[in-house]
Amino acid sequence: MTNKPQQDDVAFIKALAEVLRDNDLTELQVKREYGDEGSLNVRVSRGVPAAPVMAAPVAAAPVAAAPAPAAAAAPAAAAADPADHPGAVPSPMVGTVYLQAEPGAPAFISVGAQVNEGDTLLIIEAMKTMNHIPAPRSGKITRILVEDASAVEFGTPLVIIE
Repeated sequence: MTNKPQQDDVAFIKALAEVLRDNDLTELQVKREYGDEGSLNVRVSRGVPAAPVMAAPVAAAPVAAAPAPAAAAAPAAAAADPADHPGAVPSPMVGTVYLQAEPGAPAFISVGAQVNEGDTLLIIEAMKTMNHIPAPRSGKITRILVEDASAVEFGTPLVIIE
């Protein structure tokens, strides 16, 4: 008998996910009251597609200067999915991206910087743990595809190293 409310809650959450998808929403929050028995507070959200994140790369230099060289260097590549780029470094986890060790500190990387394998590219905070994301190979940072303090999903392209 205790499985019935749980099954109803699962069906309710699935219905909310469908509403989210069908109406092209990014987040939905609902509180369901059960009288004296308690309540269910549900927040359903989905990540922003990679294309809008790609349109606003962040670098140590002013943001307005960063997109121009990338667009001028490879106009065809700008339209392509950055996840398909052979130098793309995907996020190994879900979390919040930080481009520097602490507020006000210099960024770990910038467009045009050389990195060595194992150098810290950025930090992803997941479950209150700061995870340093190392460079998988040596090379030059050609694009930074995420903004500081933005949320990322597993597999989201973070940077491109060539």
